[in-house]
Amino acid sequence: MRIEVSNEEDLLDTGGGLKKAAWFFLEDGDNSQAPFILHNVDVLSRIDLGRMLQTHTEQDALATLAVQDRETSRYLLFDEGGELCGRKAGHDGHAEMARVAQATLALAFSGIHVLSPRIFGIMKEAGAFSIISSYLHLAARGERIVAFRADQYYWRDVGRPESVLQAGEDVRSGLYPLD
Repeated sequence: MRIEVSNEEDLLDTGGGLKKAAWFFLEDGDNSQAPFILHNVDVLSRIDLGRMLQTHTEQDALATLAVQDRETSRYLLFDEGGELCGRKAGHDGHAEMARVAQATLALAFSGIHVLSPRIFGIMKEAGAFSIISSYLHLAARGERIVAFRADQYYWRDVGRPESVLQAGEDVRSGLYPLD
């Protein structure tokens, strides 16, 4: 495994940080077109990344997002075919639509993505920006940003001290086995 650090003098947010590190994913010649996994550092999960990668390939997606039907402060909206079409804050928030859909399903994003490297050639944003905003722009242009339903898998955000304590309890109780 090769590990590189992409230092950010100024924080670039989720999209800007990824775009700054594009060289890492594109420098490997023939393998530079292979999809890669992007996993937020503050997430503990048992999501089946192999199945997620397989879904990404079968769907011929630009991006595949692990999502769950759970409470959150921000939702991504997917159409009947599982393609990203918008987002909204909370259950009662106003929907921001990237493209028209007959019906939508609001799901919580897990912070785990599978991406095709061609995303780097079509992301138009620069500097600091959210990857979700970029996904919405790309979905509006007809790119396939698809859902990977991960409801059956363990997932926990460990970005706050109380969440880390809960994750420790999950390990002790066997909810998150360390095998």
